[in-house]
Amino acid sequence: MPDLPTPQDAAEAALLSECWDAVLSYADLCTAGSTAATQLATEAFSLGMREARFAEAGPARGAGRRSAHLPMIPLLLTAVRSTAAVWEEQGEGHRLDPELRLWLHSDNAARYTGPPLQRPLALRGLRDLQEADAALLWLAEVEALPLPVVARRLGHDPAAVADELAQVRVLFRDRCHRNHLDTPMTGQCRSYARLLDAVTRSPAADTPADLSRHMARCVECAEAAACLRLHGGGLPGALVGGVIGWGGLAYLERRRRAAEVRLGAGRPDPVDGQGGEPNSVAHKARVVRNGLLVAAVLVSLLALAVSMMPMGGSDDGAAASGDSGNRQPVADPGASVPSVGPLPSGSKSSGGGKPSASAASKGSAGSKGSKSEPEPQGTSSSTARGREQGAGDGESATCEFQYELVNQWPDGFQATVTVTSAEALANWRVSWSFRDGQKVTQMWDASFAQNGSRTTAAAADYNKSVPADGTLTFGFLATWQGKNSPAYDIELNGESCTKA
Repeated sequence: MPDLPTPQDAAEAALLSECWDAVLSYADLCTAGSTAATQLATEAFSLGMREARFAEAGPARGAGRRSAHLPMIPLLLTAVRSTAAVWEEQGEGHRLDPELRLWLHSDNAARYTGPPLQRPLALRGLRDLQEADAALLWLAEVEALPLPVVARRLGHDPAAVADELAQVRVLFRDRCHRNHLDTPMTGQCRSYARLLDAVTRSPAADTPADLSRHMARCVECAEAAACLRLHGGGLPGALVGGVIGWGGLAYLERRRRAAEVRLGAGRPDPVDGQGGEPNSVAHKARVVRNGLLVAAVLVSLLALAVSMMPMGGSDDGAAASGDSGNRQPVADPGASVPSVGPLPSGSKSSGGGKPSASAASKGSAGSKGSKSEPEPQGTSSSTARGREQGAGDGESATCEFQYELVNQWPDGFQATVTVTSAEALANWRVSWSFRDGQKVTQMWDASFAQNGSRTTAAAADYNKSVPADGTLTFGFLATWQGKNSPAYDIELNGESCTKA
């Protein structure tokens, strides 16, 4: 007589139904073919379930206890990454995406398994939440499920789930703030920590220019700002990048598309049999959360009061004053999460739970056989020097520039542009071209417009004036695929600049 299925078997079958599409979607990004994607997803699912059982065995089980704080989908996604690392170690790396293989050997990958205080801030913040709260945050922000669907799946009251999500977001921010203060950092970053916390609390808060310049160069502080700023649409990207790392933004884009397809087809999401009524786990999480929010609110009020005081700690020793003429947002509140480019014709989608492999949607896999040879990443230059009438503002300019690649990850990068003008300027705009289809997604200390490969940055209200032999600096985030050659043909007010 065959063995009857146990309750544990039934629970795991339900989890497979709920999570398989997400696991397979990320496994497909990580592999070089559909067959490999299915095998990677299968092995990762088994690993994730073993970790979940290990975590439930008791609080004294070391790493298993930490895994219990991750909700099931991100736990399984990290299992995909871990399984891919095992494949690489065992000589099966040829089945993985080439860019993922490079990433697995990088210092960035080491952060996810290194000392706990040096792991990504979003990962630490999510693990510090109750598992039910972390699941609510992940399903709503990363998986992009409608709140009524999230409520049914987790057993929340549909009428109250929006308020609960808002509370969880505040708690996540509080956990990230505490973890940021616990992180080993340089004295300069430490001097900015209090100010960074204060200015990311409200969409109306402005930031001194020196803090903005610091964030353009400091990856850790930029990462902290993304986790602490709950408005502006950057939280999903911060979560997925901090938890799974490589290919995070591509995964986010796939889940957005999958959610749109599911809604368009009218497919109901799996329900756990609770009929939409709040379950005991959700109720317990709500009781604990309400108590934690009291403490978080008190901390917020104290931080806002502190933010009214004069603060120091600039890159050049200048005081971080409250002068509104020298202040600007850390990140554009209206900026959305950077997305990968549209899928090229002939690519496969990830909808319907079927594996797909698209060079455009992989984390950093991109066009093969680029038109030109790679240039050294870092500082680049154009080849002409100009001194003619500046366009649009009546200023002429002889200029030099530096293009600095501050940081790069498989599907995005951060860069800083510094231009020195020999003559005084009343206004400025800087234009450049990209060779490899890079797309700017966010910029600070300037506004931007992009038309094809040509991008133009325009001065902000507070930094339009540049003295003779003075410099202007701005930074940006952008996406890339396949190659990331430096910007070229850089112009100031329509006139070419040379390398500094």
